[in-house]
Amino acid sequence: MDAVSTAPRYERWYLAVWRWHFYAGLFCVPFVVWLSVTGGIYLFKPQIEDWLYSPYRDVVTESGPLLTPARIVEAATSAVPGSVLHKYVLPEDPADAVQLLVGTADQETRVWVHPQSGAVLYHVPEEQRLMRVVFRLHGELLAGNWGSALVEIAACWTIVMILTGLFLWWPRGGTGLAGVLWPRLRRGKRVFWRDLHAVTGLWVSLGAVFLIASGLPWANNWGTYLREVRTLTGTASVKQDWSSGSEADAAARAKLDKGARATLDEHAGHHGMTMVHEKPTDRALNRVIPQASELGLAAPVEITPPTTPQGYWMAQSQAANRPQRGEAELDNDGALIGRQSFDQRHWIDRAVGYGVAVHEGAWLGLANQLLNLAVLLGLVMLACSSVVLWWRRRPENRLGAPPATAPLRHSWSLVGATLVLALMMPLFGLTLALVAIFERLLPRVAPGSASWAGLRG
Repeated sequence: MDAVSTAPRYERWYLAVWRWHFYAGLFCVPFVVWLSVTGGIYLFKPQIEDWLYSPYRDVVTESGPLLTPARIVEAATSAVPGSVLHKYVLPEDPADAVQLLVGTADQETRVWVHPQSGAVLYHVPEEQRLMRVVFRLHGELLAGNWGSALVEIAACWTIVMILTGLFLWWPRGGTGLAGVLWPRLRRGKRVFWRDLHAVTGLWVSLGAVFLIASGLPWANNWGTYLREVRTLTGTASVKQDWSSGSEADAAARAKLDKGARATLDEHAGHHGMTMVHEKPTDRALNRVIPQASELGLAAPVEITPPTTPQGYWMAQSQAANRPQRGEAELDNDGALIGRQSFDQRHWIDRAVGYGVAVHEGAWLGLANQLLNLAVLLGLVMLACSSVVLWWRRRPENRLGAPPATAPLRHSWSLVGATLVLALMMPLFGLTLALVAIFERLLPRVAPGSASWAGLRG
């Protein structure tokens, strides 16, 4: 984008912001394309999974009774030797197969059981299901915490890239709406690509910043940062309703598995005090599952067994539209102990819940999915057009970043905005400090490389 101001004070600031925008784009372009593609696939998770798992719906025939929940759990755990029940998923339709999550340590397997015959129709490791793989590819590149950190850095710098892009684009000189709200198609390729980049950035900027910001709670580092801030401010929730990354999720699964096994052992030690033909856990299952089905929680609903001898069964809605979620605790007889709706959660949890629902395209159904898809396509267009602009304009034997000039005059608004962003996004602040150190040291250590990178006039 071309500078039009000629005043030295503003030109220097303009060039500094241009370099930030250039460096951010250089780093972010591959991540933007990757996250847009994987995010676009994940947007349509409901439709994809409906198609993938359609063979396990409407499997019940009119004749024949249904098995008890305990028998269904027995069939599922037998399919995965050494496993115990982690979660029992209430069928959305009584004619569907029952889904269960059974586990050994931190590994879980999803099992589909025929509710009449007890036949295992299908089972697959939970983290190998297609949409779980896409989720991890999107959030952490299948590289755990290191991948999550890379994605978080790219997300933070993409926000900076969008904001600096708006500053660089902001109409100057009263040139009219052409090139601002729509691209000029008859001014040659140079103007066309410039306008395509700028106009697309304008239209998708708000949605893109929202999508990126609403995805940060999933990032390992920013999510930890949020939890620490909430602990210091006394606003922390007992348990957050979103993923903290694959490693944290694995630790939670291992804790659940350990607690469930300890509870089973405790019940086994009191077997002589109960009915001969029905174990305590089986009796509890056969009472809790029917009662949980009557609570009216939004589907899908997962029933988690107690993890301590005196603990309760937990029924939790996992509805994709998170504002519809709720949870309830039941005792071994299926009696309701307590219940919490989404509206009763802390306002921060509600805000994140709405943000995640919109981010995943679940809040307004298909309209939400299509709107998000349009933003993602706009981001891909931004990334691709930026590469074309750079390639067409790059100087010979140089990277293409505008060269640094004399020391910039201080702009307290720029300093303040940078500090706010660094405070809100610590990884951005850290990497920005590294960039500043790099810009200062490279001309002294390697003048030739500095000239190639645009750090010498």
